[in-house]
Amino acid sequence: MASITLGGNPVHTSGELPTVGSQLTDFKLIQNDLSVASLSNFAGKKLVLNIFPSVDTGTCAASVRKFNESASNLENTTVLCISRDLPFAQKRFCGAEGLENVVNLSDFQAGTFGKANGLEITDGPLAGLHSRAIIVVDENGKITHTEQVAEIANEPNYEAALAAL
Repeated sequence: MASITLGGNPVHTSGELPTVGSQLTDFKLIQNDLSVASLSNFAGKKLVLNIFPSVDTGTCAASVRKFNESASNLENTTVLCISRDLPFAQKRFCGAEGLENVVNLSDFQAGTFGKANGLEITDGPLAGLHSRAIIVVDENGKITHTEQVAEIANEPNYEAALAAL
């Protein structure tokens, strides 16, 4: 389990991020139209998985905005913004912000994506939500970069994630 902090207070996750060089495991996440998306929906694309607790927090919203801005200049790359927010909240946020270059995916039903990837926060006030993390995947589903953000309130290292593409 990863040891991270929230406001300087220790919290833990259900495991460790997948290792660089391994294959991203398949997933079933809910899209804004309530349909199911899996890894095969993005076959042949490089992926940046921007994972966070909730789009309704300042840092999470900032990461979605930043990756939306970057995504418009990325070739053969899709940015997936993954949280346990309801798809309606994700769609509302991106609609209100005019964000069209990222794909929102929700793990609200059972949190299986978070559990499978060691992202579920297991204690503290955000227990059950995902930790803030980045996973970058090449066109073949191989993980090229990961970052478990040590302090949940901090933004990820955008430059390192984008450099891994």
